[in-house]
Amino acid sequence: MKTYKPTTKSQRQHTSIEYRKLLSGHKPEKSLMKGARSYAGRNSFGRITSRHQGGGHKRSHRNVDFKFNKKNISAKVTSIEYDPFRSGFIGLAVYADGEKRYVVLPQKVKVGDTFIVSETAPVTLCNRLPLANMPVGTFVYNIELKPGQGGVVARSAGNYCEVVAQDAGYTHLKMPSTEVRRVISTAWASVGEVSNEEHHLVNLGKAGRSRWLGRRPKVRGTAMNPVDHPHGGGEGKQGRGLRRAKTMWGKPSGKGQKTRSPKKYSNVFVVSRRKVGKRK
Repeated sequence: MKTYKPTTKSQRQHTSIEYRKLLSGHKPEKSLMKGARSYAGRNSFGRITSRHQGGGHKRSHRNVDFKFNKKNISAKVTSIEYDPFRSGFIGLAVYADGEKRYVVLPQKVKVGDTFIVSETAPVTLCNRLPLANMPVGTFVYNIELKPGQGGVVARSAGNYCEVVAQDAGYTHLKMPSTEVRRVISTAWASVGEVSNEEHHLVNLGKAGRSRWLGRRPKVRGTAMNPVDHPHGGGEGKQGRGLRRAKTMWGKPSGKGQKTRSPKKYSNVFVVSRRKVGKRK
């Protein structure tokens, strides 16, 4: 992590990633980029569906490959780059037949390293293979939940899942949330842990850096009036006055409450629920 001399109040707390040491310094591949408009948390009707979003620096999308449908052809990592839309680093993979694709990189990968997507691939860093071929104790990322769907689980900085069991055509994975879930063994995953593991240590230091990232100010429910939030009201600083925390719309939130739907389709795949609070 990079720290700064306290020349201002915000610099005193400010920390950032030392990108010069971690990235390769290559320019993005233009053929794999496209423009991206900012929706500022609004849907197709122009109504806000996700609050506290808006502004931010202009960004371009990188077309990142999550499906890895190019199999049995080795690829070489030729660059390690920053992606403004994700916390982990991406790399330009050049396949033996000349095709280029962006992929999410694991930790400890260097420019010049190679990987392969194959059922018979060795269980080594960055290789991708079916979960059925992963021994117990392997750390995996960019995991499919359905074969051919593409990676949807454990894709952000520092995240990984651990293979804890192989049973009756299913692989038991310990998720980043500590939940243990069954995933069909024919789904594919990459070996390793997502890069940029120091991402969670970043201290923005000032409100302006949040605005650069497209994050607008948030107001606490306890600072509102009763008409605006269940936690609002009271003379001076008050507790929420409720046994359990609620969202603005009265739904349970935070503090280790169970918010998962009892009829959710994937409940049958959960072996043990996530641990919450200090135990986690």
